[in-house]
Amino acid sequence: MTRALAAVEANFSTMECDPELADTALFCEHYGIPLNQSANAIVLVSKRPSGVHAMFLVLATTRLDVNRMGRQLMDVRKVSFASSDVTSAVTGMVVGGVTPFGRPRDLPLFVDAAVMEQEWVVVGGGSRDMKIKVDPEVFTRLDGTRIVQGLAT
Repeated sequence: MTRALAAVEANFSTMECDPELADTALFCEHYGIPLNQSANAIVLVSKRPSGVHAMFLVLATTRLDVNRMGRQLMDVRKVSFASSDVTSAVTGMVVGGVTPFGRPRDLPLFVDAAVMEQEWVVVGGGSRDMKIKVDPEVFTRLDGTRIVQGLAT
Protein backbone atom coordinates (compact mmCIF):
# COMPACT_ATOMS: atom_id res chain seq x y z
CA MET A 1 0.00 0.00 0.00
CA THR A 2 2.79 2.43 0.76
CA ARG A 3 3.96 2.12 -2.85
CA ALA A 4 0.48 3.11 -4.09
CA LEU A 5 0.46 6.05 -1.66
CA ALA A 6 3.92 7.20 -2.74
CA ALA A 7 2.86 7.00 -6.41
CA VAL A 8 0.17 9.64 -5.81
CA GLU A 9 2.43 11.71 -3.55
CA ALA A 10 0.12 11.24 -0.57
CA ASN A 11 0.71 12.94 2.76
CA PHE A 12 0.28 9.89 5.01
CA SER A 13 1.51 7.87 7.95
CA THR A 14 0.95 4.23 8.79
CA MET A 15 -0.36 2.89 12.07
CA GLU A 16 0.20 -0.65 13.28
CA CYS A 17 -2.98 -2.30 14.45
CA ASP A 18 -3.79 -5.42 16.43
CA PRO A 19 -5.73 -7.52 13.87
CA GLU A 20 -8.30 -8.35 16.56
CA LEU A 21 -9.02 -4.61 16.87
CA ALA A 22 -9.17 -3.79 13.14
CA ASP A 23 -12.95 -3.30 12.97
CA THR A 24 -13.73 0.41 13.06
CA ALA A 25 -15.47 0.82 16.41
CA LEU A 26 -12.94 -1.31 18.29
CA PHE A 27 -10.01 0.33 16.52
CA CYS A 28 -11.19 3.88 17.23
CA GLU A 29 -11.92 3.16 20.87
CA HIS A 30 -8.63 1.37 21.53
CA TYR A 31 -6.36 3.74 19.62
CA GLY A 32 -8.17 7.00 20.48
CA ILE A 33 -9.17 7.90 16.93
CA PRO A 34 -12.37 10.00 16.64
CA LEU A 35 -15.07 8.14 14.69
CA ASN A 36 -15.61 11.21 12.51
CA GLN A 37 -12.01 10.91 11.31
CA SER A 38 -12.24 7.23 10.46
CA ALA A 39 -13.49 6.29 7.00
CA ASN A 40 -14.82 2.90 5.96
CA ALA A 41 -14.16 1.45 2.51
CA ILE A 42 -17.24 -0.58 1.58
CA VAL A 43 -17.67 -2.79 -1.47
CA LEU A 44 -21.09 -3.18 -3.05
CA VAL A 45 -22.11 -5.83 -5.57
CA SER A 46 -25.05 -5.72 -7.94
CA LYS A 47 -27.75 -8.38 -8.05
CA ARG A 48 -29.50 -7.08 -11.19
CA PRO A 49 -27.57 -7.17 -13.39
CA SER A 50 -25.14 -9.35 -11.52
CA GLY A 51 -21.41 -8.86 -11.25
CA VAL A 52 -21.01 -5.06 -11.05
CA HIS A 53 -18.79 -3.92 -8.15
CA ALA A 54 -17.82 -0.56 -6.69
CA MET A 55 -16.03 0.75 -3.60
CA PHE A 56 -17.50 3.51 -1.44
CA LEU A 57 -15.68 5.54 1.21
CA VAL A 58 -17.77 7.07 4.00
CA LEU A 59 -17.09 8.38 7.49
CA ALA A 60 -17.64 5.92 10.33
CA THR A 61 -20.24 8.29 11.80
CA THR A 62 -22.40 8.03 8.68
CA ARG A 63 -24.32 5.38 6.82
CA LEU A 64 -23.89 4.65 3.11
CA ASP A 65 -27.09 5.24 1.13
CA VAL A 66 -26.95 1.83 -0.56
CA ASN A 67 -30.38 1.57 -2.13
CA ARG A 68 -30.58 5.04 -3.63
CA MET A 69 -27.08 6.42 -4.18
CA GLY A 70 -25.30 3.08 -4.48
CA ARG A 71 -27.70 1.79 -7.13
CA GLN A 72 -27.70 5.09 -8.99
CA LEU A 73 -23.92 5.47 -9.09
CA MET A 74 -23.42 1.85 -10.13
CA ASP A 75 -26.23 2.15 -12.70
CA VAL A 76 -27.90 -1.09 -11.57
CA ARG A 77 -31.38 -2.08 -10.42
CA LYS A 78 -30.50 -4.03 -7.27
CA VAL A 79 -27.40 -3.86 -5.07
CA SER A 80 -26.17 -5.19 -1.73
CA PHE A 81 -23.11 -5.21 0.48
CA ALA A 82 -20.48 -7.59 -0.84
CA SER A 83 -19.79 -10.56 1.43
CA SER A 84 -16.35 -10.90 3.01
CA ASP A 85 -15.46 -13.53 0.40
CA VAL A 86 -16.58 -11.35 -2.51
CA THR A 87 -14.80 -8.31 -1.04
CA SER A 88 -11.58 -10.32 -0.77
CA ALA A 89 -11.96 -11.71 -4.30
CA VAL A 90 -12.63 -8.26 -5.80
CA THR A 91 -10.04 -6.23 -3.86
CA GLY A 92 -7.45 -8.77 -2.74
CA MET A 93 -7.97 -7.43 0.81
CA VAL A 94 -9.78 -8.69 3.89
CA VAL A 95 -12.60 -6.86 5.65
CA GLY A 96 -11.10 -4.68 8.35
CA GLY A 97 -8.22 -3.72 6.09
CA VAL A 98 -9.90 -2.70 2.83
CA THR A 99 -8.42 0.50 1.46
CA PRO A 100 -8.90 2.71 -1.59
CA PHE A 101 -5.13 2.55 -2.16
CA GLY A 102 -3.96 -0.28 -4.35
CA ARG A 103 -7.49 -1.28 -5.32
CA PRO A 104 -7.94 -2.81 -8.79
CA ARG A 105 -7.94 -0.13 -11.49
CA ASP A 106 -11.33 -1.28 -12.80
CA LEU A 107 -13.02 -0.90 -9.39
CA PRO A 108 -14.62 2.57 -9.22
CA LEU A 109 -14.30 4.52 -5.98
CA PHE A 110 -17.02 6.88 -4.77
CA VAL A 111 -16.02 9.12 -1.84
CA ASP A 112 -18.59 10.92 0.29
CA ALA A 113 -17.96 14.68 0.25
CA ALA A 114 -18.01 14.68 4.08
CA VAL A 115 -14.76 12.69 4.04
CA MET A 116 -13.13 15.52 2.11
CA GLU A 117 -14.04 18.05 4.84
CA GLN A 118 -11.77 16.35 7.39
CA GLU A 119 -8.21 17.51 8.06
CA TRP A 120 -7.20 13.83 8.00
CA VAL A 121 -8.87 10.41 8.01
CA VAL A 122 -7.83 6.90 8.95
CA VAL A 123 -8.57 4.18 6.40
CA GLY A 124 -7.69 0.52 6.10
CA GLY A 125 -4.13 -0.34 5.21
CA GLY A 126 -4.74 -3.36 2.98
CA SER A 127 -4.58 -5.84 5.86
CA ARG A 128 -6.03 -6.08 9.35
CA ASP A 129 -2.69 -5.19 10.96
CA MET A 130 -2.24 -1.71 9.48
CA LYS A 131 -4.21 1.52 9.09
CA ILE A 132 -3.33 4.61 7.10
CA LYS A 133 -3.74 8.19 8.33
CA VAL A 134 -4.02 10.40 5.27
CA ASP A 135 -4.99 13.85 4.05
CA PRO A 136 -8.31 13.23 2.18
CA GLU A 137 -7.16 15.52 -0.63
CA VAL A 138 -5.31 12.52 -2.04
CA PHE A 139 -8.60 10.88 -3.06
CA THR A 140 -9.00 13.53 -5.76
CA ARG A 141 -5.81 12.19 -7.35
CA LEU A 142 -6.77 8.50 -7.47
CA ASP A 143 -7.81 7.21 -10.88
CA GLY A 144 -11.45 6.14 -11.14
CA THR A 145 -12.54 8.23 -8.15
CA ARG A 146 -15.56 10.49 -7.87
CA ILE A 147 -16.42 12.74 -4.90
CA VAL A 148 -20.16 12.60 -4.23
CA GLN A 149 -22.28 14.97 -2.15
CA GLY A 150 -24.86 13.10 -0.02
CA LEU A 151 -23.42 9.64 -0.53
CA ALA A 152 -23.96 8.89 3.15
CA THR A 153 -26.40 10.11 5.79
